[in-house]
Amino acid sequence: MTAEERIRDRRIGIIGMARSGMAAALLADELGGRPFVSDSKDEKLLATRIERLKAAGIPFEAGGHTERILGCDYVVVSPGVPLDIDILFRAAQQGIPIFSEVEFASWVCRGSIVAVTGSNGKTTTTALLGEILTAAGFDTFVGGNIGLPMSEIVLKVPEDGLAVVEVSNFQLQTIADFAPDTALILNLTPDHLDRHATFEDYKRAKYRITENQSPDQTLILNLDDPEISVEDMKTQATVHYFTTTASARAAAFVRDDRLFARRGGEEFPIIAASEILIRGPHNLQNAAAAACAAVQYEVSPEVIKRVLQDFPGVEHRLENVRRIAGVNFVNDSKATNVDSVCYALRSLDGPVYLIAGGRDKGGAFERIIEYGRGKIKGVVTVGEAREKIFNALGQAFPVQFAESLEEAVKTAFEMAFPGETVLLSPGCASFDMFENFEHRGRVFKEAVSNLKNGKNSNEALPQK
Repeated sequence: MTAEERIRDRRIGIIGMARSGMAAALLADELGGRPFVSDSKDEKLLATRIERLKAAGIPFEAGGHTERILGCDYVVVSPGVPLDIDILFRAAQQGIPIFSEVEFASWVCRGSIVAVTGSNGKTTTTALLGEILTAAGFDTFVGGNIGLPMSEIVLKVPEDGLAVVEVSNFQLQTIADFAPDTALILNLTPDHLDRHATFEDYKRAKYRITENQSPDQTLILNLDDPEISVEDMKTQATVHYFTTTASARAAAFVRDDRLFARRGGEEFPIIAASEILIRGPHNLQNAAAAACAAVQYEVSPEVIKRVLQDFPGVEHRLENVRRIAGVNFVNDSKATNVDSVCYALRSLDGPVYLIAGGRDKGGAFERIIEYGRGKIKGVVTVGEAREKIFNALGQAFPVQFAESLEEAVKTAFEMAFPGETVLLSPGCASFDMFENFEHRGRVFKEAVSNLKNGKNSNEALPQK
């Protein structure tokens, strides 16, 4: 069945009016499908999106999911929607196929797909790899869980172009034929255990990125991660590895503090680790992953080096915001699990006041103690997880509660001295208080900009 036949004149139920759902609805409509969009939120909270649907003539419902969904040929579900809600359970019972938005969009992608997944570093690696491939002359479009949904970029990708997409475990749970030309699994740590029964279930969802790949397609894995096991995957792809140590097995590796790549038996240096603009051991790993993928597309070492020297990182990931009265403010709102907080602490020098909290995803916050000992001077915690964070960290660090992120910023600023850092690195999902981690990061930056200080003028911090 062609992509056109899978969409044209088909009744397509779309669950969720967030970015992915809206993009899928508009794509289906453009390709002659008959989308129907359903969201559980009240219509007043969806006014802008509903206006877009009305303008396109796309039918919808809000305030709950009705049996109208059960009259569809198949359902496209947004990644933020749990798969165990009643309407999806009933759809599955009736044999109605359920697909993720990235699966749906992949049907009509004319170019090659490069898909990046993992517990941490997905956004940075996706953006970095997109920059490298663009600099190498490829017609490259970046999307997925980063920036634009895949459904919004897919029709722009030419046959010789590349769609570089960040893919979440939620999207991979409901794929059917999704088979990226190149797939990357960066790392695996316990995450989203609020929606997966076990860590093994979470890993199996991640491994689905490769299950439809053929031998002429590429799977890139982290050789340093003991949780990643190619033996546990259903893959026929050609496997390449990256590592931050010296290794004869890897296509990208680090030796004598320099990143190297290997292709066709030839080894060549790329860049000294100290020259990579984005700092920290996790970003060296991200750079190795991007280089490993880039050399599969025969990108020259010179191009990879140039981009690594200039790439500043992504918004909301260890983003330097401002310096006020000598106190540095860093926005790491993208840190939605405990391992991301640990990466952030390893990347920063000097004393830190940590702002953490939000909706718990089953994180073991006690792990922060190991990386924060001798560095964290205080913790301000907010949101639904604040009691759990207090119980985990209260014996190791001074912990205070705040009712809002704005209050947390003020509290941390009052405690900090010049040369110290206030770090927003929540270790939690944002949905208890914010629309998403981007919204949370923007509120943090606005709260910082609103701080009043009579001693020094505010200084914008240079980006790393």
